[in-house]
Parts: sequence; structure tokens; C-alpha cells
Amino acid sequence: MTTALAWPFVYDSTFASELGELAVPWAPAPVSDPRLLVLNEALALELGLDPDFLRSPEGVAVLAGNAVPEGSTPVAQAYAGHQFGGYSPRLGDGRALLLGEVVDGQGRRRDVALKGSGRTPFARGGDGRAAVGPMLREMLIGEAMHALGIPTTRALAVVATGEQVARETLLPGAVLTRVAASHLRVGTFQYAAASGDTALVARLIDHAARRHHPEVVDSPVPALGLLEAVVAAQASLVAQWMLVGFVHGVMNTDNTTISGETIDYGPCAFIDAYDPAAVFSSIDHGGRYAFGNQPAVMAWNLARLAETLLPLIDDDIDTAVEAATGVLRGFGDRLGAVHEPGMRAKLGLDTGAERPGDPELAGDLLGLMHREGTDFTGTFRDLAQAARGDTEQIRARLAGVAEIDSWLARWRERIGPDGEAVASAMDTVNPQYIPRNHLVEEALTAATAGDLGPVEELLRVVSDPFVARPGRERFALPAPAGSGRYVTYCGT
Repeated sequence: MTTALAWPFVYDSTFASELGELAVPWAPAPVSDPRLLVLNEALALELGLDPDFLRSPEGVAVLAGNAVPEGSTPVAQAYAGHQFGGYSPRLGDGRALLLGEVVDGQGRRRDVALKGSGRTPFARGGDGRAAVGPMLREMLIGEAMHALGIPTTRALAVVATGEQVARETLLPGAVLTRVAASHLRVGTFQYAAASGDTALVARLIDHAARRHHPEVVDSPVPALGLLEAVVAAQASLVAQWMLVGFVHGVMNTDNTTISGETIDYGPCAFIDAYDPAAVFSSIDHGGRYAFGNQPAVMAWNLARLAETLLPLIDDDIDTAVEAATGVLRGFGDRLGAVHEPGMRAKLGLDTGAERPGDPELAGDLLGLMHREGTDFTGTFRDLAQAARGDTEQIRARLAGVAEIDSWLARWRERIGPDGEAVASAMDTVNPQYIPRNHLVEEALTAATAGDLGPVEELLRVVSDPFVARPGRERFALPAPAGSGRYVTYCGT
């Protein structure tokens, strides 16, 4: 039985109180033997929490779902969603609970939720639990994304349950505590709109605007203003994914946030060899969510959001569609406004203004990398060394490309004579370390067997991604030759 616990933390529950139709009050299911595996101490301090308290039996009880903090009103959130293009009218938190909202040290309102805390009314036959490996993956990738400066949900803690969960085999169970700007999704709007209650959708628009896009609240047409704000946020997010080679893997509308944060680190991965067609998810048989498809998929997802807002944009459907379509058409420009200067920065080109030939310079390099199957992250770090005058590494990496000399000559002319300054700037935007897929798997395999050392070491490395450090050389290397195709799984 879940108990109430005094907790040095003030929870609020504006989502549950303002949008009760989209929430089901529910309690987490207790676990037999909770044990803290990893605590994100930096995030705890951001939230105003005492890490020592979180490590105490009382703190671990809350992180495991064995106790609910006083003042918290846990709810399972309702949402719908398009999953691989097919619409599901009732998804919701099948194994997650929103404990409530807190205001952090910077005045930001943030959700605190449990994942793997037992079955809810939305479980759809699932067991409501989670395994250690996927929960530690969420912490690893989320912290890597945060360190890269990419908007993301983050894991506060992972707690072992002392129980096993049945997947392909029996695996040790875990509960993750996730912190997010909110858990509002495109799917939340789809669920509200499907109810036919326009007033509910209007309240959801107001709630989302006040939470994430306050400039929209007093706009002449809040629904249209919110759509424009979400389009801008998600265009920026996907552009940032593309710049670091991140593949989300499951870009369903229920995994597309209104805040513009990355959410749900299931079958995700970072590319090694540059390939727009890269797919890692075991269930993405058609490549819908391939690396290069992500901008188009996000635009599609945002069109689904627009559909839910049409009645609140204008009473005349044709006028509403025209206005929404105009906003959606701006997605590509908004993505380009982030991606194009970002790519120039990766190449060491001044980012103030694009010059003639810049797009071709970038496109030609990517084309050479694709043809040769060159490591995406490592190539840009080698290019910084080339700016310093050492072209040995990049020539070796692109040894099979006859055009590399002519490309380097064009690039050198473009960056100018101050190669050291250019290289230093490049090193601030091109990571030395990402969560390399083979290292992630090694760490998760070890953790599943009870050894947390590799996870803790990898967390330290990816949390400081831009500065090359002695002793970390293996963390900058792609998977060994002959490793085969990397495959990821949802973990459910």
C-alpha cells in the first residue's frame, strides 16, 4: 500500500486542477525492495531538493512509488496519438504518473513524474513496469542532450525495484523519476479535440500558453498563436537533433511536446556513419522515423496539432485552414533558421550571414561523408584540427574520397587565415563525446548484471561533451568494424 510522506518540497497540480477531464487520479504501485541506483544530484539541486534526503529511505520510497509526498495528487494523463501514422484514440500514461509540478530555483514550473510505477487505467494490457536498462538509457541520453544544449526532459533518479519484469527475458525492474517542462503533447490536444468539447480545447490552449508560451495568452487568436509558437519550438528542436546526429526513433504525436523538449528516449540512437536513411528502431520497418526524415515527420505531426485547433482559430473552417496552413508552411524556414547557421558553425564559418557557396560547401562535405560512410561526430572534430593546420586525421578518415583535397582547399579559403580561432570556435559546437551506441549497450548490459560503474563513467563523459580529455579516447571512437547494424528497442 502506498503511504503519504512528509516531503520538504511543495507540489502544485495545475494540470489536474484545471484539466481534470484529461487526468485520472491514481496511486503508484509499491515495490518490494527499492534501492537507489543513480541520482542526478545537479538536477536535484536545480529543483531545490536535498540530495542527501533523496538518498535516505524516505526519499527513495517516494522515488520508487512506495510513498506519495504530502500535497501531491498523482494522476495518469490522458492523450491520444498517431503511432507510425496510425491513429490511436486512447493512449495515456500506461505506466507513468504525474506526481505534480514544482517551481525550481529559476522560477520555472516543472513536472515531476514516475515512469514504471505500475499499471494505470491506460495500461492496455501492459504490466506498467519498466526494466533497469531502458530507464538508465533515458537518464544517459537525456543528460547527454542537456549537456549538448538541446531542450530535453531529464531523469532525476533511477531506483531498482527488487522485482523482475518479463520482456523477451526476465529483467531487473526499475522506476525512473522524470522532470519535464510539462508532459503536454500533440496527443493531449488530439484527445481533447476528439471529445468534441471545444471549451475543453480552449482551456487546454490557455493552460499550454500560460505554461510555455505566455506571449500567446493575449494574442488576438490564441489558438493560432499557440500553433505558431509550437511550430517554432519544434522546428528548432529537430534542427538541433540533426546537427548532432540524433535519431529519436519513435516520433509519434504523443511524443511531440508542446514545450519543444525532447521526450521518450526509447529506440533512440546517435548515428556513427553519416546516413540520412539511418534507422535503429526494431519496429520501424519502413524507415518512417529515419534520421533524414525527422524534419518532414515533425511537420506532419504539427499538422495534426493544427487540426485540433481549427475550431478555435476561426468559425469559418476554410478561413481557419488557410490561417493554420500559413503557419505550417513556415516550418521549413524556421528549421533552416536554426540548422543553417548551426551547420556553418560546425564548419567553422562565420555565422553572422550566409555567403555564396556556403550551402554547397556543407552539402558537398555531407555527400562525401555519406558516400564513404564516415563517422559524423568525429569528422567535425577532425575538421577543427585541419583548421589548426593538421589535416592528417581528416585525410585518413576520408581516405577513399578523391575530392577531399579540392574540398579542403575551398573550405580553407572560406574560413580565412586565423585557423586557431576558427578551430577553437568549432570545438565549442562539435562534441568530442556523444553516447556512442556500443558504449551505451555495454554500460546497460553491465548495469543489468549489477555493475553500475560503466553507466556512471559514461554519464560523466557525456555530461562534459566538448572538451577532449586524456584517458577518454575510447569514448570518441565509433563502433568497432564488423559490429553489425545497431538495433534499439522500445523497452516496453
